[in-house]
Amino acid sequence: TLWPGIVCGVLFGVEFIILYVGLGFTTASRGVIFLYLAPFVVAFGAHYLIPGDRLTVAKLLGLAAAMLGLVVAMSEGLSAAGRPTLLGDVLCLLAAVLWGATTVLVRVTPLKSAAPEKTLLYQLAVSGVLLPPVSMLAGEPGIVDLSMPVLLAFAYTFIVVAFVSYIAWFWLVRNYPPTRVSAFTFLSPVFGVAAGNLMLGEAFTPSLAAALMLVAFGIYLVNRPQAANRT
Repeated sequence: TLWPGIVCGVLFGVEFIILYVGLGFTTASRGVIFLYLAPFVVAFGAHYLIPGDRLTVAKLLGLAAAMLGLVVAMSEGLSAAGRPTLLGDVLCLLAAVLWGATTVLVRVTPLKSAAPEKTLLYQLAVSGVLLPPVSMLAGEPGIVDLSMPVLLAFAYTFIVVAFVSYIAWFWLVRNYPPTRVSAFTFLSPVFGVAAGNLMLGEAFTPSLAAALMLVAFGIYLVNRPQAANRT
């Protein structure tokens, strides 16, 4: 699993570099919509690389709905007053491609039979080497504030996000068809947009709402059990 693990770690690290930069040019609400186009990358990859996980008419309709949502969201980014969001939107979309590619890689290489903890270790170890130099090149000052909110945020990111959720994700990807596992990810854009609106005060525009509904509906069509079971 060494070389697939290293590739998996590189994809993971580069994904977060691109996502971090992208979120500096767009809003969190928009970023999460583009990031959660990753299941469609999984659907395409699974069609060609994973036996029994083929594209169907329902999946193709779901892809079309999501692409329409993508066009709606990006058109708003082109015409937005003030700071344009197109660059950030594109970077978040590229991060989604890398995330989807990582999921397919885990399923089509010896990583599929590796322990979830081992797959996670590859990602964290490789990104732990990759990310600090990028941080220094970006001129980040490092840890400058050890207040309680910062410590709690770090603990949440370390324990819940980087440990519990990723181990659960890799266990699911290893034991179930990737497109079926991705069925639940259509909830994430909803939570992300709601969090951006409630916690960051970001505007929830009609076009953003339309894009969110189209993407969520598209992910549902791609991952619903009836579509995933037909060949």
